[in-house]
This record gives sequence, C-alpha cells and structure tokens, in this order.
Amino acid sequence: IISIHLPIVLTVLMPLLMGWPYTHILLPLHVIFLELVMDPTAAVAFENEPAEPDLMRKKPRPGDASLFSWKELGVSILQGLMITAGVFFMYHFAVNQGKNEPEVRSLVFATLVTANLFLTLANRSFEYALNRTIFYKNKMLPFILAISVLLLLAILYVPFLTSLFQMGAISTADLGSCALAGFASVMWFEVYKLIRVL
Repeated sequence: IISIHLPIVLTVLMPLLMGWPYTHILLPLHVIFLELVMDPTAAVAFENEPAEPDLMRKKPRPGDASLFSWKELGVSILQGLMITAGVFFMYHFAVNQGKNEPEVRSLVFATLVTANLFLTLANRSFEYALNRTIFYKNKMLPFILAISVLLLLAILYVPFLTSLFQMGAISTADLGSCALAGFASVMWFEVYKLIRVL
C-alpha cells in the first residue's frame, strides 16, 4: 500500500509544486482508477499467497510488536521513491522528446501500472527472491496480473477509453520503455534480497 501510493501522491503533487510542464498529468479519474484496480488486485493476490516455507521454524513475534518494523516501513518508502523516480524519468524523457500532454500522460500512467505489476511479484516475500517465489502456488496471481495488463492495454488502445482517460497514442516501443522503467524501479529490491542472503 505504501510502496504504490507514495508514487501516486508524488506524481500528482510534484509537477504542480515544481512548475513542470503538464502540471495535471494525473487527473482525478486516473487516481480513482488506480485506487480501484491496484488495491483490490494486490489484496486478492496477497490473500491467496501460500505461507513462507520456513514459517513454522521462525520464532513468534513478541505480543507487543508493531505490525510493521521500521525496517519494513523504510523498505516500503524506498520502494515508493524508486517507483516515483522511474515515473518521473519517463515523464521528463517524454517531455524532452516533444510529446504532448496526452502522450506524456500515457507514458506516466503505463509506467505506474507496470511498476505495480512488478511490485506485486517482488513483494510476495521480503526475504526470498523472485527466482524462488515465482514457484509459489497462487492460482489468483496470474489471473490478476493478466486482468491488469488487459485493462492497461484497453485504456491505451481502445479509442473510447483512450478518449475518456485523456490518453495519447503511444507506440509499442514506448510501452516497452514504460515496462522497462517500471521493471528497473522495482527489481533493485530483488538484487537487495539476493545480496542479503549471501
């Protein structure tokens, strides 16, 4: 929740506060859509996650322990800031390419959604890397990820939805760049998990 909401808030605020071109890059409709899609899909995905393999070998948490440790909170905030960096990289890249506001909005929106998809995969475990968690059995996860991708593609390429969301036409190469930015802004966490195990 923290990791994906922080970039949404900053994507709304920063262009306004900094006086960047296209200050209203995310409109209320986009924020509402992101809230309606990201929260329930992540909740359903994580509710169906299997328990960690070594769960019963871990010591129980103290009764007075908080729900989140400062370390977990810090990692979540850092994840959110890294996603924000990926989103703003695509924003400024698009502006420097001379793209208009709807096109820039498409790139920002696609980067946010793809980053959320990768975040869902990365945050299946705060301990084990993706090369292990990818084999966890969760029947809902592929379905949820597929629905999210189809919704993104529909908003970007179905004329009625593109017009409703005030998006601009972007090429498949642009969409690939968004996916790459989303991937890079999240997958550093996988490297962190692998290094921590060594």
